[in-house]
Amino acid sequence: MSKHVSVSPEEAADRLAIRELVDAYAYCADRRDAKGQMNLFTTDTHFVVYMNAKDPKPSQELHSREELAPVFADLNQYAATMHFVGQSTILTLNQDRAVGQAYCIAHHLNIDGEKRSLMIAYLRYIDTFAKIDGAWLFAERLLYVDWLEQRALS
Repeated sequence: MSKHVSVSPEEAADRLAIRELVDAYAYCADRRDAKGQMNLFTTDTHFVVYMNAKDPKPSQELHSREELAPVFADLNQYAATMHFVGQSTILTLNQDRAVGQAYCIAHHLNIDGEKRSLMIAYLRYIDTFAKIDGAWLFAERLLYVDWLEQRALS
């Protein structure tokens, strides 16, 4: 992590734009806006899912914006979701590339007749960002599931 030093207005604007990008991803997921969510990525994006963060072998690996559609559509199996984005750290930043890490707690509500349950995923994202035509996008997103929790709801 970097030391607390003064930053230029341009760097502050880039850091804010990247945080808003991370937040927009969660917002689009919860609103089931798959198209909006896909537009947050470069066309040649690399998206990798590790359902077990300790396993070096990915569960899923995608290589383009178009390949993201079924991943985001998969959220439609839930009655509702709510993603809480926690700390988000920019590790490196230059004019058009950045690397960061974000933590997220994702709540997934299932309703089966009278039964309601909640699956909570504790996630980490390792992100590479690219600034293209003045806008920050995900160039690579590595999703690590640290653990899952199942809860029955009344």
